[in-house]
Amino acid sequence: MVTAGNRVRSLDGSMRHILIACTILLLTVGTVASQNKMPSSTRLTIKHISSDFPIDRLDDPAWKRASQTLVSKYWSGKVAAKGREFSTKLLWSDTALYVRFDASQNEPLIVSEKPDVSQKTVGLWHRDVCEIFIAPVASQRNRYFEFEIAPTGEWIDLAIEVESQKRKTDLDYRSGMTSAARIEMGKIIMAIKIPWDAFGVSPKIGDVWLGNLFRCVGKGKTRGYLAWQPTKTAQPNFHVPEKFGELEFVK
Repeated sequence: MVTAGNRVRSLDGSMRHILIACTILLLTVGTVASQNKMPSSTRLTIKHISSDFPIDRLDDPAWKRASQTLVSKYWSGKVAAKGREFSTKLLWSDTALYVRFDASQNEPLIVSEKPDVSQKTVGLWHRDVCEIFIAPVASQRNRYFEFEIAPTGEWIDLAIEVESQKRKTDLDYRSGMTSAARIEMGKIIMAIKIPWDAFGVSPKIGDVWLGNLFRCVGKGKTRGYLAWQPTKTAQPNFHVPEKFGELEFVK
């Protein structure tokens, strides 16, 4: 026979087991969190490749080694339409950084009728583009570089410095970047290759730089501004270095 006293002792024992289990779970979660400087959603990894390849080889097998990051939110944090999201892949070698954008395209392209890929296109940001901002020195995130590419293969590189909410842009900056693009049915593939000389420093395995990834698509009131790390400004603004995520170079 089970008496009331036995039932109380049984419940007390069960509660002890539950409390112990909860304590272990909380300790485990705390340990995992402490091992990461930032949440996984604010860090992407860049895998190393031993051999370089021309950037116009958009189907090079090396891209399969890269981790893929999906960008599906506007700068505001609001979820973008499916036809506007994009994914990105990054690789690095001993000589250069490789960046690839795979963008959905279910609306008319906003591009130049007479593209010129022989030189940088100032004002490219007014049309359809994908962009990456990179700050090589984490402690100096207000000094960074901007690289853009359009579906036409047009490109621009800029050196940026932000001080007291004022932005200085060096239009004469020359990174030596190369670009390539291909327009497919419902999709655009764009890629850029940037030599380390462009940054004045090259990374080592385990280094963490800062940066962000963006896309501008469409025109007028429906123009979309997507961001890997939403800047959440009142108006669309990509130049918010305090919102940069982490770019980790791995083997």
